[in-house]
Amino acid sequence: PIGNSSAIFLHRFWYFNMSGNKTQNYVVRREEKFGVKTFDTMPVTVTRGRGIFLWDVDGNRYFDFTSAYSAINQGHCHPKIVNALKAQAETLTMTARAVYNEALGEYAQYVTSLLGYDKVLPVSSGVEAGDMALKVARRWGYIKKGIPDNEAKIVFAKGNYWGRTLAAISSSTDLVCKQFYGPHMPGFLIIPFDDLVALENILKNDPNICAFMVECIQGEAGCVVPSPGYLKGIREL
Repeated sequence: PIGNSSAIFLHRFWYFNMSGNKTQNYVVRREEKFGVKTFDTMPVTVTRGRGIFLWDVDGNRYFDFTSAYSAINQGHCHPKIVNALKAQAETLTMTARAVYNEALGEYAQYVTSLLGYDKVLPVSSGVEAGDMALKVARRWGYIKKGIPDNEAKIVFAKGNYWGRTLAAISSSTDLVCKQFYGPHMPGFLIIPFDDLVALENILKNDPNICAFMVECIQGEAGCVVPSPGYLKGIREL
């Protein structure tokens, strides 16, 4: 009986620390059992964040150099953002685009003025924004440029990364992303990154190109910075 009780105690201690919080081993095993693995996750189980810091379930503090892959580069739990979220949630949580709401127009006016755009379409994620950009480019190609129906092409740079949707992986040169997900989306062309000559040649030789999608600095490929003048040259072409 004593041995069994000790075993039960040790088993529970393994999963819960003395403060009653779940330990890293418990959290990891549960997530791996019930969640789909999409990344090679670091062996850190975070429980809260503040500013540039994260804390794990054992109370260890970390600098967050990932900033959630830059999605929260304003810091964790920024009080101004948290207060704005609370205020909006207590007023109105959601409206469909079937009706107008006063917040969307205010936001659209601010963003277009800040960036110098005519209009803006807010979406939920970066990959959704990229996918919408492809749709806009194709539509422009058919209506404005006169590309024959279903013949529009979009050029991408080798080593690009902008998400994991079918469109995104179809433009990828990472075989790990593409394997077992075919057939891939047609009409995507690949050229080397930071190569204006390659871009100029492909634009000259294919009249059905409607867009070139490129990162200013490639991140997934290893933080690849282009040569001076590359982005300016793209715009000129």
